[in-house]
Amino acid sequence: MTHEKDAPHGGGKVIDHATGTAKVGHEWDGIEELDTPLPRWWLWTFYATIVFALVYVVLYPAIPMLHSASTGTLGWTSRGALAEEMTQEQAEHRAVRAAIAAAPIEALAANPALQRAAIEGGRAAFKVNCVQCHGAGAAGAKGYPNLNDDDWLWGGDLNTIQQTLINGIRQPGNDATRVSQMPSFGRDGILTAAQVQDVVSHVRVLSKQDPASAAPARGAELFANNCAVCHGAIGEGNRAVGAPKINDKIWLYGGDRASLTETVTNAHGGVMPAWGGRLDPVTIKMLAVYVHSLGGGEAAPAPAPAAPATGAAQ
Repeated sequence: MTHEKDAPHGGGKVIDHATGTAKVGHEWDGIEELDTPLPRWWLWTFYATIVFALVYVVLYPAIPMLHSASTGTLGWTSRGALAEEMTQEQAEHRAVRAAIAAAPIEALAANPALQRAAIEGGRAAFKVNCVQCHGAGAAGAKGYPNLNDDDWLWGGDLNTIQQTLINGIRQPGNDATRVSQMPSFGRDGILTAAQVQDVVSHVRVLSKQDPASAAPARGAELFANNCAVCHGAIGEGNRAVGAPKINDKIWLYGGDRASLTETVTNAHGGVMPAWGGRLDPVTIKMLAVYVHSLGGGEAAPAPAPAAPATGAAQ
């Protein structure tokens, strides 16, 4: 039954009087559906997407198959595009890397542009290879040195850092690796438990954590007889053997009494990989420049004075 304002149209369709649009014949609770045509712009857009899809399927990989996909008439692949971009990127950086390779590491600072390139290249390599131990900001953690401060076990000039990176620390199978070994004074029975505590007390006085007292005084003699040969008479350290400085408040394994007791009793011996067999020389050089730039980098040590010449004539 139609509303009195609606009238049948040709073909049996009923036209809505208010809109002039045919009805589809559906009705829900008195609400009837109109057969409103889609906007012309929408239809043309829809048809255009169909045409685009067909063209895309012909030109590009699109149809999954059993072991691969259709290749497309253009032969384009995302892997190929990535390889092309990587080749272009490598070509752009090849000249810079060649310049870094040709320059002595201590001469890079004379060329600010090359120095910046080396630092940025080292920063990228550090994020991939070094943050796992030294942290994203190179601040280190317990057992892993902070590379931002002025305390160095083996030295903080560019050449020394580079050699440490190349040969590592206690790297098995590398004869040139950095090696040092502190005795386990408590575990091996070199000192008694009471003597260990006296040495710890003396070290805490050296590092200005505790005031002088009887225990540190006893520990001073023990320190002189057992520890000063490596750490120095006043705890200044010895980079020749990788013995840390212990008269400041920078600690690798902790400076509280419990941590120091553990160190003197059992000793420690961290291992750092020898990157010389894993990274190319230019990347290692850039890493050394980056680490040196973090704030604790030092100038190259002055050359040792030449030995006086011996003359035959008097």
